[in-house]
Amino acid sequence: MGMICFINLKFGIILILFAMKNLLKIGSVLLLTGFMPALVFSIDNPRKPVTPKASPAAVALLDLFYNISGKYILTGQHNFPNIKDRNTKFAKEYTGETPVIFSTDWGFAKEDDKDSYLARPEIVKEAIRQNQLGSIITICWHAVPPTSKEPVTFQPVRGADPQKLASVQGQLTDQQFKDILTRGTPLYKSWCAQVDSVAGYLKKLQDAHVPVLWRPYHEMNGSWFWWGGRTGKYSTKALYLQIYDRLVKYHKLNNLVWVWSVDRPNKPEMQFSNFYPGNDYLDILALDVYGSDFKQDYYDSLDVLSKGKPLVLGEVGNPPALDILAKQPKWSYWVIWSGMVRNTLKKQHKILNSDPRILSQEDAAYRELVAPLRKVSGLEPLPEIKITREPVSFSGKWVFNEEKSTLDNFGAGNIADLISVVHDTNSVTVRKTYRQEDADDRTTEDILVPGEENKSGSDNFIQTTVIRMSENGDTLILDSKSTMRFGDQVFNQEGNEKWTLRDKGKELVIKQVSDYFRGKRNLSLVYDKE
Repeated sequence: MGMICFINLKFGIILILFAMKNLLKIGSVLLLTGFMPALVFSIDNPRKPVTPKASPAAVALLDLFYNISGKYILTGQHNFPNIKDRNTKFAKEYTGETPVIFSTDWGFAKEDDKDSYLARPEIVKEAIRQNQLGSIITICWHAVPPTSKEPVTFQPVRGADPQKLASVQGQLTDQQFKDILTRGTPLYKSWCAQVDSVAGYLKKLQDAHVPVLWRPYHEMNGSWFWWGGRTGKYSTKALYLQIYDRLVKYHKLNNLVWVWSVDRPNKPEMQFSNFYPGNDYLDILALDVYGSDFKQDYYDSLDVLSKGKPLVLGEVGNPPALDILAKQPKWSYWVIWSGMVRNTLKKQHKILNSDPRILSQEDAAYRELVAPLRKVSGLEPLPEIKITREPVSFSGKWVFNEEKSTLDNFGAGNIADLISVVHDTNSVTVRKTYRQEDADDRTTEDILVPGEENKSGSDNFIQTTVIRMSENGDTLILDSKSTMRFGDQVFNQEGNEKWTLRDKGKELVIKQVSDYFRGKRNLSLVYDKE
């Protein structure tokens, strides 16, 4: 149900559109009804990008993250600059699902290195291609220190002149850093030339209507990169503001969504607030986490600082587990760093991907969420993707658990106490044992063939059952019709059962609905694997 509300404020009238959206995810299938919350418009719109006159695609991209905050988290994968989408392809192969976020870097290294800065023309082409395929693009930059020219190494070379830093990691002198922030100095001019070069490639993406989650000077509260860890007048924060001015005010780039990125504040001098440039210069706040160090204090501090702006995990070695996400619900995406997909086991990826909050490109919810962004970018809606998974097997011995089950006024009477199942591709053999209060146990056995009318019973009770597997292969469905005779009376009954497994296959849940001759029954029967 929608509601329109007008609120008179000092600075104008805000029109707020509220909507409700109900979602149900069964396996990998999402059933969607209603509408997602609409964009909130106002004279001073907090959802508006900090870039003046931001492109429609940048506006739609940021709006997507406001819409999913606290509801969904998008999967992501980083790719080294010189290998195109190799890491993303591996992630899909290993986890079974395609990451939404395509992450890359403008590079810094020599030719043929995985981090080569010479790959930038190909990075632009790949980013455009990924955007067309359905990915959301984020780019960071292991920037070269202005004391050197491209290419450089990642770490300082042993014996190198410390006054002429030629690596991404390492420290500049205080005077050098001051000169980078002082107009007219040689180092300032060198810095401008390097930024201007990258701006040219960002402009190509702008011309192609590709919005970019732009994450410059990441992990800025750490001291391992030449740009990081500086406070005071000539600070890392000042450098961030300088690149903002250069790209937005000088180059007039309007396709950037600004992602301010920090590392875990495990030292007092690394506190987020020491490096925060202010809400007018960032759209999204990002935290980099390695070693599964998802401390609640880190999340809470960033959340307070954000003042409602979206939170993301800019880089991770392992994605957060479900219990972490329950306590830290506002993360809107994660990006697994290159070469670290297998830090998380396949079964753990499967647990994450089966959660309805976690979206990959195969999920219907993501295709609907990204539709407005694709429309303003001049792209067609993403096609529906059907995922074919190997059907589960219900084979085993299953013991009725009355405490876990949901029964009706008839209690546990006529409920099988033990079910033995042999499930193969051609048939399902179901042997049920019923404990009798005044006689020996009663046992029935049915061999059910998918797609056929399977008949069972005796003269006074005849049942016809048709079984099938659900499209996504995780549910066994049994539809039955039966006829019962009591003397001259005849009763017809229809029933439906849906069998699913939970708790990693340790529990069988049978949802049973029937039009019983004594009334309707709606049961949830739980069986533990013996």
